[in-house]
Order: sequence, then structure tokens, then C-alpha cells
Amino acid sequence: MLRRTARLVAAFVMILSGAFLGTVATAGTAHADGCYTWTRTLAPGASGADVTQLQIRLGGYAGYGSVLAVDGSFGPATEAALKRFQSAYGLTADGVAGSSTYNKLYALQDDDCTPIHFSYSELNDCNTTWSGGAVSAATAKANALRTMWKLEALRHALGDQPITVTSGFRSYACNEAVGGASNSRHLYGDAADLGAGPHSLCTLAKQARYHGFRGILGPGYPGHNDHTHLDHRDSQFWSAPTCGI
Repeated sequence: MLRRTARLVAAFVMILSGAFLGTVATAGTAHADGCYTWTRTLAPGASGADVTQLQIRLGGYAGYGSVLAVDGSFGPATEAALKRFQSAYGLTADGVAGSSTYNKLYALQDDDCTPIHFSYSELNDCNTTWSGGAVSAATAKANALRTMWKLEALRHALGDQPITVTSGFRSYACNEAVGGASNSRHLYGDAADLGAGPHSLCTLAKQARYHGFRGILGPGYPGHNDHTHLDHRDSQFWSAPTCGI
């Protein structure tokens, strides 16, 4: 809460400074951000690291049964995901990323690039190094970041009510300790188990189909009656029989 308040105060100071100095923000350079600042407008046909950063944040807007590639190439799928994001937040859904889109993204992210409603600590209660899993620590942490942005989209679609993550990244040792499957996606850092709260486990499982998760396991699937599991596996596998999935 303090971190969020500090960011709001800083943003207010920047706005006042711009007003007094006569600064005019141009598309893509609305303000400097502690995480990442876009410096140009992005539209279909663009490519580069800034497109990659945009795609990471749009991963939860891939559409039903789809997954948005994070490849640095602004194609039709990225355009469609951007339009869904823009519509979700009341922006002009033109499929072009400019200052209004960036301002919304800046407001949604903290200085470590995580979305404001999720954190690295929530996605890893195993260790602080992200090591010991099926991929390198850097890859596991990067996978977790992409998962968090998908969860942020899921959260927004469900009315911005809290979503509780009960398990994220696991090392082999942590996975064995909790009786996880030997090939668990938790070992890759791209999985999140969600507990019931404002939303039922079935509501979470059903809505997740729209937000870029290839793996969805929930009530009715063996060992998943007390949580909904989401991940980014190689191919789609959804199973929550109790929920009609």
C-alpha cells in the first residue's frame, strides 16, 4: 500500500512539474516509469524489444483458447490483444499503442515490472533465488512475470476483486515436499494455484480460458478439488469436470 501511495504521489508531482514547465507529452513518452518506458508509438508491423515488453503485458488478453506469442513482432494477434486490453480499460480500441495505452500500463505496474496486484513473493514461497527447478532461475522468474500479467487480466475481468495465489514456483525439493507431480509446471515457474475467495474455483477456471493459459486444472480433476491450477504448458490441456470444462 505504501509503495502504491508513493508512486501516486510521484506521478502527481510529475504532472505538476509538467504543467509549470510547459512540458507537452508526446505519444509513447507520457512520463518516465520506474520499470520500463516506451519511447515510440507501436502499430502493426513494428518489431523490437519494446514490442516484446508490450506483449508480456498483453498476455492475458489473447482471447478464448489462445496464447499470445512473446516474439517482438507486432502482428494480428498482438493487435487483437491490444484492442481487448484497450476495451477492457475504456480506451479507444484502435490497436495502436500510444500514450493513453502506455499511461494505463504504467498505472498497472510497479517499479519491478510486476502488475500492481501481484508480486514475485506471491509467485514463489519456495526460495528467494528461483533456483533448483527445471529451468534456470532467470527463466523461472521471467515465466512467473508473464503469469502475473495474465492473472492481472483475469482479476480485472472478474471485477478487480482479489485473487489468492496459493502456490507458484517450486524447486525440485519444494515440489517433492508438497507431493507435486514429477513433471509439474511449477518447476518451470509458469504455474499458479489459485484458492477460492470472492470467486469460486469454477469461476476462476472458466474465466481463465480467455487469458492465455494452456493448462487449466480444477475441481473434478484428481487432486484439484481445493484449488484451480493454471499454467503455460506446450499444448492445451483443460480439465475441471465439476465446472463443465
